[in-house]
Amino acid sequence: MSSASSSNQASKSKAKANKGELAWWQLSLLGIGCTIGTGYFLGSGIGIKIAGPSMVASFLIAAAGTYIVFHLLAKMTGEDPQEGSFCYYAGKAYGKWAGFGSGWNYWGSKILIMGSQLTALGLMTQFWFPKVPLWIFAAVYAVLAIAVVLLGTKGFDKVENILAVTKTAAIFMFIILAAAALFGWIHGGSDARPGWPDGWQSFAPGGYRGFWSSLIYAFYAYGGIETIGLMSMQLKKKEEASKAGSVMLIGLTVIYVISIGLVTFMVAHNAISEKESPFVTALKSYDLAFFPHVFNAAIVTAGFSTMTASLFAVTNLLVTLAKDCDAPKLFERKLKFRELPLPSLALATAGIAASIVTALLLPGKIYAYITTAAGIMQMYNWGFIIVSAIKVLQLKATDKTFAAIGLALLLAAVIGVVLESDIRWGFFISLALSGIIAVVTLVMQKRIWNKQHTKKQA
Repeated sequence: MSSASSSNQASKSKAKANKGELAWWQLSLLGIGCTIGTGYFLGSGIGIKIAGPSMVASFLIAAAGTYIVFHLLAKMTGEDPQEGSFCYYAGKAYGKWAGFGSGWNYWGSKILIMGSQLTALGLMTQFWFPKVPLWIFAAVYAVLAIAVVLLGTKGFDKVENILAVTKTAAIFMFIILAAAALFGWIHGGSDARPGWPDGWQSFAPGGYRGFWSSLIYAFYAYGGIETIGLMSMQLKKKEEASKAGSVMLIGLTVIYVISIGLVTFMVAHNAISEKESPFVTALKSYDLAFFPHVFNAAIVTAGFSTMTASLFAVTNLLVTLAKDCDAPKLFERKLKFRELPLPSLALATAGIAASIVTALLLPGKIYAYITTAAGIMQMYNWGFIIVSAIKVLQLKATDKTFAAIGLALLLAAVIGVVLESDIRWGFFISLALSGIIAVVTLVMQKRIWNKQHTKKQA
């Protein structure tokens, strides 16, 4: 094929890709289904335990910060859609080191998120089999997820959509049953039900420090919003990206606030455990023998779906990093059979194995530690998106103000973790991982990229 015909074909492909097929409301619904995960179903319980009813306010604050990140990423994607997305924008804004660091930080955060999801799936399965060690369930789900990736299931997207509906339906089922219980239509319930808070002490039993520390778990429940930001390039009208994001976040926030508010009304914050979904705990004392089993099964099914999707994402991300020379070329290789990037999958599997070993060594605190570390790494990623947008885009004064507020909220969420001793180890885990990435980035800068730059100039 001649270079001219190749160029014409590339232009046609780009025009077709830029045309998009999604309406704004479809992206909104897709975002709601993809964002809700085990971080909300189980991780929110850690925040409720620390902050009590003030966790509702944490979700409102996190919604504001999440919108700012989505808004800025959607603007960058709309102006310059790229396969590398926020990694590309970081490199465009600050150089090779930023794109490299952003990409590997995102890969590390995804590995932690998968570890958190595996642990959550194990904890929820222990609801039925309490005597089976946590690490066994984590290993079983990991093997099943790897098997799904190896099969290369063509209908995986359709299955994901069905399971997204399952997750949303589970939340609405809880809201309806909780409302029926409050109206007295369902027998049972605890006499020690806390009810609506009547002062600061009942609203925030953990005080200002507990409320502050809970922010990270509210932000974590909105995790995945950056992936939806990437999909804004598939909109029919790119200018409707902010509209889609606004509606999506309003929908998520309403669902989150109502359901978390009902939990804190029905059960005391100190009765919540990170080993059980707070929604199951809230309705456990009512005459609903079916609910814990049905709800738990829905969460396990949907959580496995999210974890498998994360494995797909992290495997393909490493291939993209290898193409951009930000990872060894080995990880770009694919098998002829099903075009699977086996080396990339193998590295992701090693990361998952580390999570399983950790679950074996620290069965009591592992979920809180990994979830906290994953939430902080997510804040690092979102911080990269904001500072990249400040440099890449010609922002108006309003957007610059929003960007500053967004950075302040992300920083507040990270600092809040340090204040709470029970979850502080999560901060150190994230710091260690980011430190390793920073050291590798520095070595690459001095020994490889500087030499390449000098050769280009010569």
